Amino acid sequence: MENTKDLLFPHNEIRDSQDELIKEFVKSLGMRKHLIAHAPTGIGKTSILGPALAYALKHKLTVFFLTSRHTQHKLAIETLRMIKERHEAEFTVTDLIGKRWMCNFQGLTGLNSKDFSDFCKQMREDNKCEYYVNTKKKSGGVSELSKNVIGQLKVTSPNETEKVVEVCQDEELCAYDISLELAKKSDVIITDYYYIFSPKIRDAFFLKTKKELSKSIIIIDEGHNLPSRIRELMSERLTTNMILRAIKEAKKMGFPHVIEHLVKVQDAINKLSLSMKMVDEMLVKKDDFIKHVSQVSDFEQIISDLEFVASAIKEKQKQSYVGGIASFLNSWLGPNEGYSRVLTVKNFKKGPLTILSYRCLDPSLVSGPVIKESYSTIIMSGTLSPTETYKEILGFPESTRNIELKNPFPKKNRLNLIVPETSTKFKTRSKEQYQKIGKICAEVANLVPGNCAIFFPSYAIRDQVYPFFNEIYEKTIFLEETKLTKEEKNNLLEKFKKKNKEGSCLLAISAANFAEGVDLPGDLLKAVIVVGLPLQRPDLETKELINYYDDKYGAGWEYGYVFPAFTKTLQTAGRCIRDKEDRGVIVFLDERYAWTNYLKNFPKDWDMDISRDYSNKIKEFFKDK
Repeated sequence: MENTKDLLFPHNEIRDSQDELIKEFVKSLGMRKHLIAHAPTGIGKTSILGPALAYALKHKLTVFFLTSRHTQHKLAIETLRMIKERHEAEFTVTDLIGKRWMCNFQGLTGLNSKDFSDFCKQMREDNKCEYYVNTKKKSGGVSELSKNVIGQLKVTSPNETEKVVEVCQDEELCAYDISLELAKKSDVIITDYYYIFSPKIRDAFFLKTKKELSKSIIIIDEGHNLPSRIRELMSERLTTNMILRAIKEAKKMGFPHVIEHLVKVQDAINKLSLSMKMVDEMLVKKDDFIKHVSQVSDFEQIISDLEFVASAIKEKQKQSYVGGIASFLNSWLGPNEGYSRVLTVKNFKKGPLTILSYRCLDPSLVSGPVIKESYSTIIMSGTLSPTETYKEILGFPESTRNIELKNPFPKKNRLNLIVPETSTKFKTRSKEQYQKIGKICAEVANLVPGNCAIFFPSYAIRDQVYPFFNEIYEKTIFLEETKLTKEEKNNLLEKFKKKNKEGSCLLAISAANFAEGVDLPGDLLKAVIVVGLPLQRPDLETKELINYYDDKYGAGWEYGYVFPAFTKTLQTAGRCIRDKEDRGVIVFLDERYAWTNYLKNFPKDWDMDISRDYSNKIKEFFKDK
């Protein structure tokens, strides 16, 4: 391998696990191929920014480091700073988040992305935003003040977004536009997935920054999140409440002529749901909804009218419910292949709510073309096993290279137990089953010399188990609540951490607040118990997903049902061992984990121990230091 200077490696030495990852990545770049890397926590994945940058500088390419986590933005910036200091390398970096979060204009809290975008566009066109006016010349170029600030930011690069926003606030400049100008000159751009995988955002972004996909090295961090993020990004929904709000808005703002359009949309949903029960769902054909809506006016004309009115409303206020209806109707005209259209009736405290959804089933329809056109794409995470599954689900080409790296932490520091004593399968749920789950969880948690976290598939199951657990568990219990604010989440986490010496137990939910993006290194967490499997409720969309992957790959059950749940499971389990010095126990409490079709999804080097003698094994583990 080349030396660390040629690779712009940020540290003195390359560890064995990093060595293998970097070798495979550099080889992939040289062959202009893509790489899927299952790389467990602790390998130091962010360090591949060095070799990526070295290659990009040599071949006049741009590196995109994509991550959805704020902490990973900071880690990437810190890594690039180390590279710059260690190797005295000359390069420029832009750290970019959503435009709405970079805006210093006051009073924009609560606006969704589209309403913010429309408001921002209107303010710029009317020359009412002082930040934009100070940033841009009327000719379209940047002001002298902007050039000076961009020059300063290049000198101090890499800078975190917060630093750019602060500087621009002081100079009364638009932080987003300054970042776009900086991005034109940048060798590395750190940003969220949607800047690359949302077609509209990508096209606008690349046009403004003069970047090209074919000249981009794309690094996707925490890549296990990408399939679900793309599905959400490409999905839309319309509710009866949204329509009612739009009708009230049209009346209030003096646009009675579009009320008829909105009523037609409401009538269409009502007619389609006429035969449905209070809690029910059904598939809807694209043309059936269009036919119901278009009885008076052409469907596309209705969209045009609603968009026109929404623009007029946004001249008087920052957001428009009418615009939200127009946006959904536009999306409804999208393709059928790889999407489902579902009508759902749900019962809430305030009464029934009807929801019409246009849901993306196949993320590869978006990610596949992007990956194929890029110079080279690497996706990496500690939970990309099996790699072949991600290859198919995200549409990587056949020539894509796959690697599964071993866990770098000492095996003696972890005990992975499957306890096949209980199950949260719907058919097995009973008071006796919940009592048994509570008993085993309490026995395990009582044996742990420190903090323990238990993750349940749902709040409902957690609350059924809690009374039985509470009877036996001997220490402090913390309960995760629904819809925690960031401050409430952090406060609960801090209280939990402070109990690490005497021990306590957090009863949380898989795929909720504490299942991902939370680090509890050292002696802050000694054990994790994963109760059951966080399988998606087998609703109509899930069934459509299973059918779709059955038709496409003959693996509907695995790809559409088991695989998403197992990804959540592995992420949840990963809260325990975050560092080579950490020691801990991970217990998978459900008989299904011992079944072959589930067992095969665990990474090869996890050394799963299937045992009913959990008490003695845990005692021995913590006894042996």
